[in-house]
Amino acid sequence: MTQGRPLLNRRLTEFGTTIFAEMSALAVQTGSINLGQGFPDTDGPEEIREAAVRALRAGHGNQYPPGPGVPELRSAVAEHQLRRYGLEYDPDAEVLVTTGATEAIAASLLALLEPGDEVIALEPYYDSYAACIAMAGGTRVPVTLRPHEGAYRLDLDELRAAVTPRTRLILLNTPHNPTGTVLTRDELAAVAELACERDLLVITDEVYEHLVFEGEHIPLASFPGMRERTVSISSAGKTFSLTGWKIGWITASPALVTAVRSAKQFLTYVSGGPFQYAVAEALRLPDSYFDELRADLRAKRDLLAGGLAEAGFGVYRPAGTYFVTTDIRPLGAGDDGFAFCRALPERCGVVAVPNAVFYDHREQGAPFVRFAFCKRTDVLTEAVTRLKGLRAS
Repeated sequence: MTQGRPLLNRRLTEFGTTIFAEMSALAVQTGSINLGQGFPDTDGPEEIREAAVRALRAGHGNQYPPGPGVPELRSAVAEHQLRRYGLEYDPDAEVLVTTGATEAIAASLLALLEPGDEVIALEPYYDSYAACIAMAGGTRVPVTLRPHEGAYRLDLDELRAAVTPRTRLILLNTPHNPTGTVLTRDELAAVAELACERDLLVITDEVYEHLVFEGEHIPLASFPGMRERTVSISSAGKTFSLTGWKIGWITASPALVTAVRSAKQFLTYVSGGPFQYAVAEALRLPDSYFDELRADLRAKRDLLAGGLAEAGFGVYRPAGTYFVTTDIRPLGAGDDGFAFCRALPERCGVVAVPNAVFYDHREQGAPFVRFAFCKRTDVLTEAVTRLKGLRAS
């Protein structure tokens, strides 16, 4: 204590060590298979890694890159948005490179919120959302995705009811981590209509845009009235299995990019210079790369989801992302996901993450547990074999 006051800013007192750090440490301690944290156990395409090496050796990006990002990457992002979604962005005024999607989210919230502004987020949500809203002085208002007929669904009436005169923006994540939900065209149209009607900004986290197994990814910015009020965020980490590079970006109107850049420049300023050149090449890979990535992860999803069901879990098969959400109650394991996950490594040598950490309403997520399938097939096969032992324990 100093001057009789806690050292940590009171806005952050509810955020301790992340569950990912705790469970990853437990995996190391017990020698367990770590299906808790969402990172691949193989590296991305060799030609893209070699592109980073070439950039480094040629002196491209070894010193500070331009604040908005290297022109090659900004152009590649704009080309990607046009080719994939028919969205036209000016690479000089409407694209901003960030240190991963996490910084893009933080900078966007810091730039666009005033203390007391309300932010609607779909619950369960990626854990950095809550911390970033708190750091910006905002108030988070969760709208809960609820399990229904084997999947998680957004209640549009509940979303509409959550909007108040203090609501500044909606923080939308689709494909959705951790539930694997991919919002439909009709759902997105309803969100767009609400945002326009109530004059709301929207930040969209689309980092799993290329990992959709059923349905399709449709950027909210493509809906009428949304391009000028949407900050679209994505990154290279999940699409190219290069999560350690931390190269992300936003696309938005010039006014929104200027606002976000005003905050971002005082966070990292710039980062990952050589990696930016390599990611520019990655975004221009042929469609076959993205098709093969999706097919590979779909097969891994089916392998793990099938094994979890055989082990006795209730399984919510995801339409996208890296993750399968399960219900532990059919195992007769009660409804305490924290206790279940902490005991699981000793019981069968597998690590998972309790979904309750992604909720404000912890009771809503209490019996649900998340497993990642972005691992080698042999690792998933061994995990499935180990998990079958739960029926006998």
